[in-house]
Amino acid sequence: MRLMPQIRIESTIGQIGMRTIPARQSIEQPRAVLEIQQPPAVMQIERTPGKLTIDQTKAWEDMNLKSTPRLVEEFAQDGRSQLLEGIARRAEEGDELMRIELGGGNPIPHIAKRNFEKPQVSLNITFIPSPFSVKVNYEPDVLHIQWKQNKPIIHAEPQEPVIENEPGKVDIYMEREPSLKIDFVNLEA
Repeated sequence: MRLMPQIRIESTIGQIGMRTIPARQSIEQPRAVLEIQQPPAVMQIERTPGKLTIDQTKAWEDMNLKSTPRLVEEFAQDGRSQLLEGIARRAEEGDELMRIELGGGNPIPHIAKRNFEKPQVSLNITFIPSPFSVKVNYEPDVLHIQWKQNKPIIHAEPQEPVIENEPGKVDIYMEREPSLKIDFVNLEA
């Protein structure tokens, strides 16, 4: 009996192996250098104080409580006016007496009567001191406020990030080599 020739093939599949080293990365962010200054606001206040003025001169004069300089001034004015009135009266009386020559009558009794008659005093009700004799004046306070707002002074210095990078690696290798084995069997003739 004759056996059939045969070819026997035996194969082994190749296998690839992979070894990976992962990449490593670290990032560090240093803080920025920051300096802030806030100058204070400048405020200036100017105040003119209020002023109250009370003038009681007229009220004191109404009560006949005048100052010495005022009394001297009034007496001087009164004396001057009485002097002028006396001069005018005597000039008028002299003119009347001169007219006697011209037949002007007898003026002496009339002159005597005028000089010795006192004027009648009228009685009036008056308020002492008179109303509104005290003068009051008030100037209110004046307030000037000036202020200047100062902006903050900011100095910022950013810092670069520190980055460390180690790349990953992949090694590919043959874990098992492929093979092919061929055998011929029963090849006899």
